[in-house]
Amino acid sequence: MKEEPLSKPGTSGTALIELNGITRSYRMGEEELKILKGIDLRIEEGEFVAIMGPSGSGKSTLLQILGMLDKPTSGRFLLAGKDVSRLAEDEAASIRSRFIGFVFQMFNLLSRTSALENVMLPMIYSGAAMRSERAQDLLREVGLGDRVLHKPNQLSGGQQQRVAIARAMANRPKIIFADEPTGNLATDQSVEILDCLKLLNKGGVTVIIVTHDPEVAGHAHRIIRIRDGAVVSDTETRPGAGASAGQGKVSTATKPSKLAPSLTRPAGWSPAEFREYWASAMRALAANKVRSGLSMLGILIGVAAVIAMLALGKGAQKSIEQQMASLGSNLVMLMPGSPSSHGVRGERGSVSRLDFDDLKAIAKANPHITAVDGNVSGQVQVVYADKNANTQATGAMPVYAVMRNSQPYYGRFFTEADNESLSRVVLLGQTVVTNLFGTENPVGKTVKLNRIGFQVIGILPAKGGGGFRDQDDMVLVPLKTAMRRLVGKKHFNTIAYECDAPENIAAAMADVRTAMRRRNRIPDWKEDDFDQRNMADIQAALEGMTKTFSTLLGIVAAISLLVGGIGIMNIMLVSVSERTREIGLRKALGATRKAILSQFLMESASLAALGGVIGILLGGGVSLAISKIAGWAVVVTPQSVTLAFVFSAGVGVVFGYWPARRASLLSPIEALRYE
Repeated sequence: MKEEPLSKPGTSGTALIELNGITRSYRMGEEELKILKGIDLRIEEGEFVAIMGPSGSGKSTLLQILGMLDKPTSGRFLLAGKDVSRLAEDEAASIRSRFIGFVFQMFNLLSRTSALENVMLPMIYSGAAMRSERAQDLLREVGLGDRVLHKPNQLSGGQQQRVAIARAMANRPKIIFADEPTGNLATDQSVEILDCLKLLNKGGVTVIIVTHDPEVAGHAHRIIRIRDGAVVSDTETRPGAGASAGQGKVSTATKPSKLAPSLTRPAGWSPAEFREYWASAMRALAANKVRSGLSMLGILIGVAAVIAMLALGKGAQKSIEQQMASLGSNLVMLMPGSPSSHGVRGERGSVSRLDFDDLKAIAKANPHITAVDGNVSGQVQVVYADKNANTQATGAMPVYAVMRNSQPYYGRFFTEADNESLSRVVLLGQTVVTNLFGTENPVGKTVKLNRIGFQVIGILPAKGGGGFRDQDDMVLVPLKTAMRRLVGKKHFNTIAYECDAPENIAAAMADVRTAMRRRNRIPDWKEDDFDQRNMADIQAALEGMTKTFSTLLGIVAAISLLVGGIGIMNIMLVSVSERTREIGLRKALGATRKAILSQFLMESASLAALGGVIGILLGGGVSLAISKIAGWAVVVTPQSVTLAFVFSAGVGVVFGYWPARRASLLSPIEALRYE
C-alpha cells in the first residue's frame, strides 16, 4: 500500500483527529460483543482531552484505536486528514513511531535496561540521530538527570512514569496518549506526572488521557464521557485552550516538530538497531542462564563433534599421505599369487615364484619404469650385548634407498658392491635402535642377526606406524646377503617397480601383467598367478575408509545439532510467551514485524553461535586429548572452525525462525494485554 503524507491541520480546517461512525466488536463464540457503537469525535491540534467512563464503557478500546494499536470494525478514522483506519500493521507502526507517544498505567519499561536505554528505544525504530544525547536531555527535562543509568527496579513509581513520559516524547510526537497514567501512583507522584503532561501540552503537544478519576480529568481542557460504547457528553472546561496551545514556553528538547511529509523509513538495519537486538539477546540469555545453557548443550555437543570429526579426518588423511610418501611415490608392488580352492585361499607364493629373471623382465616391460627392486623378508632375532629383540629383516637392493625414501639420516646405505660380495652390513630402524642402544650411537657397532654378526652402517629415517605394524621396527640388509646368509630364500617375496609419473602407472601395470603372463605361460582363460598393488590404490582405499569414518561422525554431529536446534526452538517459544508484553510494547513504540522478527532471530542465532564457540573450544580440546592419549593424528583447520561456527549459527536461524515469526505476528494490543 502506497503511503500518503500526513497533511498539516489548520488552514484547511482539518482536525488532527476525526472519527466518523467508529465501531468495535469482538466475536465471542457465536455471539458478537459490541464495545464501541458509532463514535463520532473531533479533536483539534494542541488540545488536552480527558476521556472518562466507568469500567467496561469502551474508553480504553477507544484510546487503542486512536493510538492505532487496534483497528475499528467499521467507520472512518482520519489522522490529520489521512484515513488510517485500514492501514497495514507496519504502516501503522511507522506512524506510531514518528507521531504518537504512549504513557501506560503500568509504565511498561523494559526491566533489564537502564532509563537511558528505555528512552532511546523509540528512536531506534524511527532511525533518529543523536539518540543518546536527546534521551539524556529528555530525562533532565523530567527531573531524572541523575537517574540516567538506573534500571526500573531502582526507581520509584513516579520516577518510572516520568521515564515513560520521556520515552513518549523521544521522537517529538504530535500526540501523547496516556492510559490511566496516575492509576498506580501516590497523590504527590500523580501531581508530578500531571504537571509534566500539562507542560507538554503547553508546548503544543496534543494530550489525550483516559481516566476514571474526576480530579485527574479536571486538569484537562475538555472532558469526553463514554458509557456503553457511546459518547454521552463532550464538555470544554477551559474554552479556547486548544487554540491557544503552543504559546507556552518550552525547551527545544521537548518541542514537537511538524508532521513529516513522508513516512518512509530508512531501509535495512541501522547500527543502533543491531546493537539493540544484540543487547536484548544477551540480556535474555543472562536472565535465564541455566535454561540457556541447557538449550545450548545440543549445539555445543554437535559442534564439538564436527570439529573432532574434521580434525580426525584431516589428521588421518595427512597420516596416510605421510605413510604413502615414506613408502615411495609412483610405486607398484608385484607379489606372487595364492591359489584358491573351494573358496579357501592358499599360501602366497605356492603358485608362482619371483626371481632375478622376473626382475629383468619387469625392468624392460615399459619405458616409463625407472627402477626395479626385489625384496625378501623374514623374522629375525637381533642381539647387542645383553639386549635382544625380535624384528623383521628385509633384504633389498641399493635402489631401495631412493625408491622408498629411506636414505639414512646417519651413516650410509649399502652399495652394489656390498650386495654382490654378500657383505654382512645392516641398517637399523629407529625402534630397534631405541630398544638395543638407547642413547648410544650404533653406527660401527656389531649386532647379531640370528647369531650372525653384522656391522651397523646406518640408521633409517623414522616413518611411524603403518596399520598394525611399526615401520621403524625393522633391519635392512643387502638382498643377496639376506637370501643366502640370513633368511635362506631363493625367491623374492615382492618386486617393487617405480614409474616416472603417476599417469603412466596404469600403462606400466598393463605391460608388466602381459610380460609376467607370458613368462609364466598362463593361458587366456586362466587368472593371473601374481598380484599387483598400486600405492595410489592403497591410499585411495585407506582414504575411503577415513571418509566413511568421518561420515559416521558427521551423522552423529548432525543429529546432535538437530537436537540442539529443537531445543533452541523450544526455548525461543517459551521466551516469546514470557516476553509477549515486551513485544507489544516494542510494537506500540514503532517496531515493525520485520524488526521483531530480526530481534528474535538474532537472539536464537546468538544462542546457537555462543554454543558453537564453546563447542569449537571443546572440540579442539577433545581433538588434542585424542592426539595425546591415543596417539592419533589430528589436524584442526581454520576452515573446519569456520564451517562449524557458520553451521551452528545457521541452526539457530533456521530453528529460531518459527518462534521469531510467531512473535512478529502478535497484535500490539493483544500482546500488551497478555498476562
